[in-house]
Amino acid sequence: MNRIEPKIALVTGASSGIGQATAERLANAGYNVFGTSRRGTQAGKHPFEMLSLDVTSDASVEAAVSEVIRREGRIDLLVNNAGFGVAPAGAEESSMDQARAIFDTNFFGLIRMTRTVVPHMRRQGSGRIINIGSVLGFLPMPYGALYAATKHAVAGYSESLDHELRTRGIRVSVIEPAYTKTPFDANFLEPDAKLDEYREARAGVTKRVNEVMATAEHPAVVAEAVLKAASAMRPQVRYAAGSLAKRLRFLRRFAPAGLVDAGIRKDLRLDVRAGSQPARTARAF
Repeated sequence: MNRIEPKIALVTGASSGIGQATAERLANAGYNVFGTSRRGTQAGKHPFEMLSLDVTSDASVEAAVSEVIRREGRIDLLVNNAGFGVAPAGAEESSMDQARAIFDTNFFGLIRMTRTVVPHMRRQGSGRIINIGSVLGFLPMPYGALYAATKHAVAGYSESLDHELRTRGIRVSVIEPAYTKTPFDANFLEPDAKLDEYREARAGVTKRVNEVMATAEHPAVVAEAVLKAASAMRPQVRYAAGSLAKRLRFLRRFAPAGLVDAGIRKDLRLDVRAGSQPARTARAF
């Protein structure tokens, strides 16, 4: 009998949070998983192998992908997860350097990985690319404009790329979770051009985000969505991960735009005037 070889998966940003949960779930499902981290390898800490990789470096991306190909001869699944955010802040409170930095990791890093892996998948005639997006890829996030912009870019790139590669046996999906309980928020960059005009609103949005994060879903929910997309015979292009994400997707698609707009502002208490009594905490969605 022929031995069935395990599929090879490469997961970026796998040292913690969604990336770690995804790598572990794929390994448990029978994939041979290579996780990556900017901080380098930590042997024995994870039930999968870790490689050093900085998605903002062409040379680092090429070296990591070449190492997987040298050892396994193929890559069947690429999960682009590496990314970071800026703490709640007005859009003009980040310098151009900071704006470039978040795009270089969250979007251009994903492109670097994809451009390096796709030629191998084309030669194989098969492959799956799964990009970790966000509900902020289809909904606005006041005081989170830069992060939301990167996730809108990821969603558009993913949909276009899936059309291009589908006839070559490669499918592309984007996973869009809502609030997820990970160390991600602990690693937010502080805005580097703070303005006093936004101080009160910034503090209010931060407080609200912290409240919601206390009841956020576990990253295992996102990992299950990744596995579903990776193993589906006919994968969807977009997957909402978790109950809140699914509810927001439904509202964005079917609710009147004015209602969605008002719900966002109410939930973040953006229309509460300074000195007035804050609105009663309520989940608009």
